[in-house]
Amino acid sequence: MSADKPTTDLTTSSTSTSSVEHHGDHVPERFENPGLPPHVHRMGDTDPAAAKRSERQVVALFTLSIIGTIGFVVAYFAVPPGETVASMRLSNLLLGIGLFLAMFGIGVAAVHWAKTLMSDHERVEARHPQKSDPETRAGAIAALSEGAADSGIQRRSLLKGAVVSAVALAPLTIAVPLVGEVGGDWNVSKFRHTLWERGRRLTRDPSGTPIKPAEVTRGSVYHVIPDGLREADHWIEEKAKAVVLMVRIDPDQLTEADDRKDWSYEGIVAYSKICTHVGCPVALYEQQTHHLLCPCHQSTFDMADGAKVVFGPASRPLPQLPITVDDEGYLIAQDDFNEPIGPSYWERLK
Repeated sequence: MSADKPTTDLTTSSTSTSSVEHHGDHVPERFENPGLPPHVHRMGDTDPAAAKRSERQVVALFTLSIIGTIGFVVAYFAVPPGETVASMRLSNLLLGIGLFLAMFGIGVAAVHWAKTLMSDHERVEARHPQKSDPETRAGAIAALSEGAADSGIQRRSLLKGAVVSAVALAPLTIAVPLVGEVGGDWNVSKFRHTLWERGRRLTRDPSGTPIKPAEVTRGSVYHVIPDGLREADHWIEEKAKAVVLMVRIDPDQLTEADDRKDWSYEGIVAYSKICTHVGCPVALYEQQTHHLLCPCHQSTFDMADGAKVVFGPASRPLPQLPITVDDEGYLIAQDDFNEPIGPSYWERLK
């Protein structure tokens, strides 16, 4: 570098100075507190008619919540699920609408109330020890009282009645179904057995037509239900327990336990469709790997190896349905599942 060429000198001021010199710019060490922006009044703050209109809107929203809660309770008792898909759909629809209105009304009313009626004046308090002195606590109480007075809650009796009624009634959407189950069926032993029994034919879901082994091609997937399912009492509940997924795999690719070698038929295996994690229906079958995927939480079962878990949160293989053929050549069950189907429950930890 030439001796006569000027160089740039970066000079930093001492800590006692108010700024530092950086490439010719002065940067302050501290920035002044800009404070709060000017307060902007809402329409309701200056126009009593607008405030009254907002109050009526909030009351209407709380009333909507009350109507939703009452509708939920009425639908729960007046429109039970029934035994048909249509009745179950109608019951769930009405309960869902009632629950939505009950919670939506309270939520939107609370937000609208806070934005239009409650005090929106900014307040700043300096940090202080957790336990304040009596004077500070008295000041806090005074500030809260001032905020309550500013919000006008004391003089808005209709609004107070609406919010108290809506909040008091909303828990019924949870309490009523819980109370309704107190006298329900708590017999968990029914999960140990399904409609499958010795000699019951495997039929297609939902047509109910029986199946012959020749119809099950290699790599194909059949959704199976017990023969005569619709003739059973509470057949929808029974179907939820008895649904089966059946596939045909090359017998050379099957890995079977010694005590289960006769549970399949010419490479055809049948397993419960109810995931052992939380009970979702498993139905996504990959032909090349023979893996069966549960769409809810991605538990994956190997259909060629006893439906053992190869991935995901499920802790047990899918229960296998032992099958064979009858005298007419149709696929039938040798017996029921040898273990309860579905996820664990309080009388079965594994």
